[in-house]
Amino acid sequence: MKALVLLAFGGPRSLDEVEFLLTRLFGRKPSSEMVERAKERYRLIGGSSPLQAITEKQAKMLEERLRAKGHRCKSYVGMRYSQPLIEETLREIVRDGIEEVIAIPMAPFRSRFSTGAYLKAFREAHNHSGKTLRVSFVEGWHLHPLFVGSIVEKVEEGLKQFVPETREKVHLIFTAHSLPESVIGKDPYVHDMEESVDAVLKKIKPLPWHMAFQSKGDGMERWIGPDVERVLTELNKIGVQNILVVPIGFVSDHIEILYDIDILYRRKAESLGMTLKRTPSLNCSARFIEALTTIVEEHIRGFEERSG
Repeated sequence: MKALVLLAFGGPRSLDEVEFLLTRLFGRKPSSEMVERAKERYRLIGGSSPLQAITEKQAKMLEERLRAKGHRCKSYVGMRYSQPLIEETLREIVRDGIEEVIAIPMAPFRSRFSTGAYLKAFREAHNHSGKTLRVSFVEGWHLHPLFVGSIVEKVEEGLKQFVPETREKVHLIFTAHSLPESVIGKDPYVHDMEESVDAVLKKIKPLPWHMAFQSKGDGMERWIGPDVERVLTELNKIGVQNILVVPIGFVSDHIEILYDIDILYRRKAESLGMTLKRTPSLNCSARFIEALTTIVEEHIRGFEERSG
């Protein structure tokens, strides 16, 4: 029996959990003003984040698909900044008596700041568990043909939101979460994104496009860009009217999708006289679950061959 652990950023299941998430994120108790600002954003998307529920459903569907292919596994979910925390999930795996673990960060692009941070948290929890488990990590699936195909499917769905006569002029903006310039260095994050975008563009009809970064943090630190709002402003100057945002760096609905894109960036576009829509998130789409199933199955096969 193998434990399959999906690792994700996390999100509050209610407004009462917002302060806990911010405390974990910043490593200190947040100010009441910061908590209230965050709560207001979650109020605008329904009072909670759907991330945990979506990730749990992804995990269960992935488990079922792998079992159907003959792999004995049990799925778990571990969040870095909210319940269920990665360390709590690992303790549950130990209690269940499972000694082999496959962990997959639910982010396609590799980075010390994102996927690397999930794996570091998992390793630390493993070290503190007092148990010696056989652990492997699934990374670097941003170019897997089935993942690329799942993005292509969503781009095609997204374009259908525009009337036929305007689809040929829709401008695509591929987005991923911004990261601090100080940590990006020789990090593969931007290169992974560029490769994924290029692979998607080869599979769709020719359309004008840009890459942009979103949801940067506050403070004086510089974050990688260009940011979405700047790109929208520049496109407006050259007369672009219709925008389709493709959040290629995200695999589930959460605050960065439902607030940053659906509310903040849409308002910005409207203020410029533009129409902004986005592609549906991958979430639990059949093609994405099949992609994850194949990615994990190929990992299992390769790991067993290397270990054998």
